[in-house]
Amino acid sequence: MQTAGETFFNRSMELPDELLRGAIDSHVHPGPALKSSPPRVDPFQAAEQAKAAGMRGFVIYDQTLGNSAGTAWLVNRVVKGIDVFGGILLNSCLGGLNPRAVKTALYYGAGAKYVSFGAHCTHFLASSEARLVEGKLVPLKDLYPKFAKEELSRAIRIPLEDPIPPELEEILQLVADHPDVYLNTGHVSPEEVLRVIELAERFGIKKVYVAHICRRYMTLEQDREAARRGAYLEACVDDWLYPEAPRMHYYVEREYMDESGNTPYDGGRTFTIGLVEWANRIRAVGVEHFVLGTDYGIRAACTPVEAMRTLVASLLDLEFTPEEIRTMICTNPSRLLDLD
Repeated sequence: MQTAGETFFNRSMELPDELLRGAIDSHVHPGPALKSSPPRVDPFQAAEQAKAAGMRGFVIYDQTLGNSAGTAWLVNRVVKGIDVFGGILLNSCLGGLNPRAVKTALYYGAGAKYVSFGAHCTHFLASSEARLVEGKLVPLKDLYPKFAKEELSRAIRIPLEDPIPPELEEILQLVADHPDVYLNTGHVSPEEVLRVIELAERFGIKKVYVAHICRRYMTLEQDREAARRGAYLEACVDDWLYPEAPRMHYYVEREYMDESGNTPYDGGRTFTIGLVEWANRIRAVGVEHFVLGTDYGIRAACTPVEAMRTLVASLLDLEFTPEEIRTMICTNPSRLLDLD
């Protein structure tokens, strides 16, 4: 790498582009999506752009219908020279804890590379998403009794004590039986994250991935505990750089559009984080435990590839070494995906 020896007072324009070569974006949201929430790129465009940047690949998340293994199969057939992966989010439209959906995804298309306990429709996050009413965030569950009755009732919750439901037991066993697949915590609470790790250990699941949304609520001690027990921690560009605009994250209904932006509501608390704080947390836990991504693909933001370049350049600005950056965007995601 020609410019790997740069210092704070001797910096290059080219190094961020060089570091993108061979990188894997662990979290991309290309289309298709709800008509009310059009994407920035379709998956073929995302693949062509990543290939042009010299990236090794990316992981697709379909936060609406949940299963992206078929999309990954299509893209890999059309766009050669880049690896695209999909998986399954156990969203409420799939019935939440649905072993049949997991079993199908493992054998569908390219085959699911991850199983996640859901995105915006977990009980934890669905309970916190909100709308602005007279300048204050009010949770959807308090505004709309129908939302609380129909959506929260089927949202995923991870029981903190035994016994666990048979559906969860079957899902954990399915993941354990497919060692190339990693278990994504989904958007659950910090306490549920540690419980997922505990259950993964019980079932012999080797790879657990702590979703970046969870980490907005986790303490440094909880991050360290998850890392000590062998989990990879996700950190994304959208943790600190995201358009502050309403999102139709998951629900078709117009009134269920979350308006909390990047400050999720939870019992009166709000959570914000800046780049320096975000990076300091990575330093405090250790780069060897992190996998980085963008969580981009929405229309209001730049392309995932440009967001990935912003991520790399920002870490360089904070004096992370090229080797540390490549650990988080090349080495660790490759291990998570069983590529090397």
